[in-house]
Amino acid sequence: MPIFEYRCQNCGRRFSALVGVVANPGPLECPRCHGTELTKLISRVSRLRSEDEVLESLADPTSLGDLDENDPKSVARWMKKMSKEMGEEFGDDFEEALEEAEAEGEGAEEGQETASSDLD
Repeated sequence: MPIFEYRCQNCGRRFSALVGVVANPGPLECPRCHGTELTKLISRVSRLRSEDEVLESLADPTSLGDLDENDPKSVARWMKKMSKEMGEEFGDDFEEALEEAEAEGEGAEEGQETASSDLD
């Protein structure tokens, strides 16, 4: 059954509605203000991929093209990409650890630039 998205003209709320499940459904209304002046929105289209397809795409060596395992910032970006591809939320602790790794990478870059300028 299709799911459609709507925006209420009265309160501006955006919501989804499952259509075609009930034989005689009543008129659609906003879950917040119960308004019936609704605008049907164009939804994003997504394609579900099997776990095998996801793992296969992650194993593709071209997906690792810009990964530098010696750069914490690069590894953090890659981990965020992997998290998104797998559809897994690793949680706030993991996000904080990635941000710390990115910050360490930036600090290391600045330290290298300072060291190289000291040698000149």
